[in-house]
Amino acid sequence: MSHERKKVLIAVIIISALVCLAACGYLVFRSFQMRQGAEEYSELQNSFYKQTDATVSADEAEDGLLPESELPVDFVSLMDVNPEVYAWITIPETKVNYPVLQSGEDDNFYLNHNVYKNYSFPGAIYSQECNKRDWSDRVTVLYGHNMLDGTMFATLHKFEDKSFFDENPYFYIYTADRKLTYEIVSAFLYDDKHIMNAYDFTKDNVFQDWLDQAKNPRSLGANVRDSVPLNLNSKLVVLSTCPNYDVGRYLVQGVQIKDERIKRS
Repeated sequence: MSHERKKVLIAVIIISALVCLAACGYLVFRSFQMRQGAEEYSELQNSFYKQTDATVSADEAEDGLLPESELPVDFVSLMDVNPEVYAWITIPETKVNYPVLQSGEDDNFYLNHNVYKNYSFPGAIYSQECNKRDWSDRVTVLYGHNMLDGTMFATLHKFEDKSFFDENPYFYIYTADRKLTYEIVSAFLYDDKHIMNAYDFTKDNVFQDWLDQAKNPRSLGANVRDSVPLNLNSKLVVLSTCPNYDVGRYLVQGVQIKDERIKRS
């Protein structure tokens, strides 16, 4: 082997070793970030979310308002941590139990930043500025990563199982003074278009087309709850995450069926 060929071979070996080291380093860093993110959100849940078993019917609520005990989130303290927290979402029988944020400066800031505004691979559950924070839009989209450790929006994929879908029809969103109940309409694989940019939901015909699609998604393996009524007054929340084995997005869509006010002391 010539001297020049030896030099080339050595260079290739060195470069390959550096690439392998960089890849290993990235995987270690990513694993650390996932573990740290899971620990941070677990601490956040322990500090600011208190599970309550209390249930109060509308006719039992004083003055039509739910008692403050029905609000499990300490929003006053949580907003001291980050005033861009504006809600909390919880989905029974999944790991989804997180604050909801929206950046006033960068639509995708919370794609890779946590509730403390620190860089974090798991990011946070967030909406973009095209959606109002009062849940009055016809369609609100919440984004979350499909994390390998099952955190963030990864367990949305449990709704791929029809039995699980049928047995778990609701998710809940809390604000500082409201409890919003959503009934899940459908869960299915969708393409990767930006929903809020692609559709003008202020137009009745566009929104009606979306409602029709929600009840009849063009997706193999979709699960649908046919009994849920939808109309032009409906308010949908679309939970969006990455699919497990395909391109596009996996969507879980719920329609608001209750908007209950919390009586603050």
